[in-house]
Amino acid sequence: MKTYLESEEVEKLELATCSQRDRLLIRLLSRLGCRVSEALAISVDDIDFTERVVVIQHLKTRLRLDCPHCHARLSASHVFCPRCGLKVEAAVSQAREHRRIRTLPLDNEIIEMIRDYVEQGKPVLRNGKRFLFGISRHQAWRIVKDCAQRAGLKELVNPATGRKMGISPHRLRDAFAIHAVKTDDSGDGLRLLQEHLGHASFNTTARYRKVAGDEHREWYEKLWSKQSQIKHKEVKMD
Repeated sequence: MKTYLESEEVEKLELATCSQRDRLLIRLLSRLGCRVSEALAISVDDIDFTERVVVIQHLKTRLRLDCPHCHARLSASHVFCPRCGLKVEAAVSQAREHRRIRTLPLDNEIIEMIRDYVEQGKPVLRNGKRFLFGISRHQAWRIVKDCAQRAGLKELVNPATGRKMGISPHRLRDAFAIHAVKTDDSGDGLRLLQEHLGHASFNTTARYRKVAGDEHREWYEKLWSKQSQIKHKEVKMD
């Protein structure tokens, strides 16, 4: 039962691409571990070719509910305003944007891939900015799915629910995180991973250690393996 993509499977996925754009998309998703929305928002100006870094902008829209009488904050379950006490017939909703920016390192191979891509004039001009990918989230999802089919990769299984999952851009983010945890699961390593992935909560990052780690199983099997060895010695002594 497969729960995540191995590094070799990510390579197969990349080899199954049909264009330079699609190959670069999958490489960025798998090597940066960024969200698909973040990858699609990368412009040429976001990349520092000398320092080998890229600025990632994560824009999240949250709905805020306010009392129409006194403008106090409300939750979706409020019937009466906690401040003025008036009945809330219809809360005033306001979309608030929360923007987080982080700078991520790029390896030499990706830098050269992007440089070649830019020199060939592949970026898409939109609103005065040159974006690496002029495609939608749905198109990016389709690209990854089609590559997975051509590569012959099987569906994955959610370890928490047992539900089958198709191979999507987010599975590449998972593959990056699990590879990182397998390489370094120290406290510092996990904190760096949290910062790299842009997780607000450490608990979100820590779940990858649970998926990637086999320590519990190995520990458990060693317990009973040792017990079995003791019994075996006792039998031989009798």
